[in-house]
Amino acid sequence: MHEKVAEYLNKQSEKHKQILNQLRTLILTTFPGITEGFLWGVPVYDGGRFYLVSLKNQVNLGVSIINLNQDEIALFEGSGKTTRHIKVYDLLNVEDQTVIVNKLKLVKEKAGLPK
Repeated sequence: MHEKVAEYLNKQSEKHKQILNQLRTLILTTFPGITEGFLWGVPVYDGGRFYLVSLKNQVNLGVSIINLNQDEIALFEGSGKTTRHIKVYDLLNVEDQTVIVNKLKLVKEKAGLPK
């Protein structure tokens, strides 16, 4: 685990730490060998194509939307021009994990990296 990612995770509430670890594991197992780093003050994966952020009421799994079409962008929340997100309030069940994995695969296949 990247040192700054570990520090970030350790600073979070227990609930958010569990959600962040679940999402991190989901990313790392979906894409073996994917790079983990720390940019913009949060854990990032694949050079910033994916990111995790702990907010007051939820954890966001952020994604790059560069090169996605409007229908694909609509799968995510937010109004950013280069990134959007999925809000996660609790640990995910298997069905929710499957939905997120499919969205991650779409982003990995089609989205460019934010600058």
